Amino acid sequence: MEGGTFTQGSVGPQVPSVGAVKQEPRVGSWDSEENKYEVAMSTKSVVDKDFLCPICIQTMKDAFLTACGHSFCYMCIMTHLSNKSNCPSCGLYLTNNQLFPNFLLNKLLGKASASQLVSNASPAEHLRLALQQGVDLPFKELDSLMHLLAEKKRKAEQEESETNMEILLEFLHRSREQKQEELNLLQGDLQFLKEDILTVEKQRQDLLRAKEKYALKIRMPVGEPSSSRPDALAICENPSNGGATSQNRGGQGGASVPANSSPINLQREYRGRGTSIGTYKKEMVGGGVSLSKGQSDSQGLLPSPAVLTMAKKRRVVAQFEDLQEAYLQRRRKVAQVQRQKQKVHETIAHKGEEVTSGGSDRYCSGLDDFQSVLTAFTRYSRLRVIAELRHGDLFHSSNIVSSIEFDRDDELFATAGVSRRIKVFQFATVVNELADVHCPVVEMSTRSKLSCLSWNKYIKSHIASSDYEGIITVWDVNTHQSIMEYEEHEKRAWSVDFSRTDPTMLVSGSDDGKVKLWCTRQESSVLNIDMKANICCVKYNPGSSNYVAVGSADHHIHYFDVRNSHTPLYVFNGHRKAVSYVKFLSSNELASASTDSTLRLWDVKENRPIRTLKGHTNEKNFVGLSVNSEYIACGSETNEVFVYHKAMSKPASWHRFGSQDPEESDDDTSHFISAVCWKSESPTMLAANSQGTIKVLVLAP
Repeated sequence: MEGGTFTQGSVGPQVPSVGAVKQEPRVGSWDSEENKYEVAMSTKSVVDKDFLCPICIQTMKDAFLTACGHSFCYMCIMTHLSNKSNCPSCGLYLTNNQLFPNFLLNKLLGKASASQLVSNASPAEHLRLALQQGVDLPFKELDSLMHLLAEKKRKAEQEESETNMEILLEFLHRSREQKQEELNLLQGDLQFLKEDILTVEKQRQDLLRAKEKYALKIRMPVGEPSSSRPDALAICENPSNGGATSQNRGGQGGASVPANSSPINLQREYRGRGTSIGTYKKEMVGGGVSLSKGQSDSQGLLPSPAVLTMAKKRRVVAQFEDLQEAYLQRRRKVAQVQRQKQKVHETIAHKGEEVTSGGSDRYCSGLDDFQSVLTAFTRYSRLRVIAELRHGDLFHSSNIVSSIEFDRDDELFATAGVSRRIKVFQFATVVNELADVHCPVVEMSTRSKLSCLSWNKYIKSHIASSDYEGIITVWDVNTHQSIMEYEEHEKRAWSVDFSRTDPTMLVSGSDDGKVKLWCTRQESSVLNIDMKANICCVKYNPGSSNYVAVGSADHHIHYFDVRNSHTPLYVFNGHRKAVSYVKFLSSNELASASTDSTLRLWDVKENRPIRTLKGHTNEKNFVGLSVNSEYIACGSETNEVFVYHKAMSKPASWHRFGSQDPEESDDDTSHFISAVCWKSESPTMLAANSQGTIKVLVLAP
């Protein structure tokens, strides 16, 4: 498994399928006496045995007799004599000239076959055969038989009709119930939409009235100089856009930007408000760092509010079904909770106690929840590159970055891969400096190729690594030295993770099928879980060090309470291939990635799947997975980075790595994204590919 590629192997012994035991049909005399039946059965078994060919052990076909007195199928004995010149039964010398047709045996075989057909036939077949053979029956017996057959036919038809009517009636009842439930659900959805439309229209009218009232309030006399006006008035009456106010509805930066402004005018506008253009760029990055100079030149012109609005509407139309489902799920959930509360209130009121009403929360909470989802989803439409660096060096031909992680304060990020080096970079320097080559502030050499990194969220200088020899190492970035090494894994370790709630605890998973818990105060593991399958990923629950999620080659995610590790607390089933990554969006939300080219979102509190996300390609490589509270980022084997909103099943945006040289464009298809990492709760992320290229990307409108 070179360069982050793994092959799914056998996950355990295969249970052989056990077929049903084939039984011979019970055939015997129609005589009711038991002894005659047994004699018939024994006679049949002897006859059947005599009719078997000694070579194929089947009933003989076209029997031929040898000079030594043995009978065989013609094809069987001819095939045997083409290889050997002896009798298969007695071994005497035999040639083709010593074979003769066995006419008597063939005749007996024909009769036996006819007898077998008769014995296996139903009573109706027996009667039909008897009549066809010319059996003479008296008129009275024929009349009695016809009357009996007519009665049997009438009864069978009546029973069949009653059964069919019962089945049809049950089907119609169930169909009516199902459609009634769908109708009730649809009527409830229409009621939600009607009430929410009225609510939103009222809120919109309130906003318009407030805007008009504010405009009248700040309107100054004509003779007053514009220099005495507040900055807010200058912004509202910007002549470049006809006096319209450019509102930042996405909440990014909290500043209004005039449409169709050049970089110089934009900078003057921000200086007029006491805000530099660099501050605005910092707000766009979302992490307190400015954009590079080259990016400011290319991204100086900002789209107008009308253009942004149209782009958001197009994104809504593109994923209308998912958004509608998200809206209805939230509204139905709120309605269900309110119905349960209403039942409780009615029970309390029936007892004579005082009931307090929830007011208008029934409809506002669900709508507000969906509005936040819609706002977050439409806020961004693309990934923009703000910095790029090369991770490789001259001494290593393979530059695959297996892992990339931010430290506790998002000031530093570390990279590791097959180059056997941990490199630590300062994020602000990478983003702000105009340099083709960025030097790491710390570089630590390792004995083996690295598969995963995990920063300690409490001790800023500590970082853990896992490597291809199965060694788990804890490093001190300040001293550039390892402080702990654990060598209990027998095979390659794919994943390591520090606990967020206990800085002394970390967990690791390996190809040896073992999940091990470690304490930095001890030299050996404190817990060992044998999974009997290759472990591809492990992750602590961010809310507690007692819970660990494990993804393995058996296609499942095992969720353990380490206080009782003999049996997993939950097993999440759904992926069709090995689970390569597990990440927690929150204490109750878990995201997983698999080589079946899907991401899945799970509710670990209610033990249920939430959503399946599709759009990227991942069939054999570790392509990276990173999450924050709203967005999920992953790589693809098409050399692209994909970003999903957790409420949507389709990608919200993506960015392709690739060369601008047409001669090298064909080589880009062989590369894949190998690691991704969000910068805390900002729209900024890091992404690296198998070529060793690392890009700083930011979500943009």
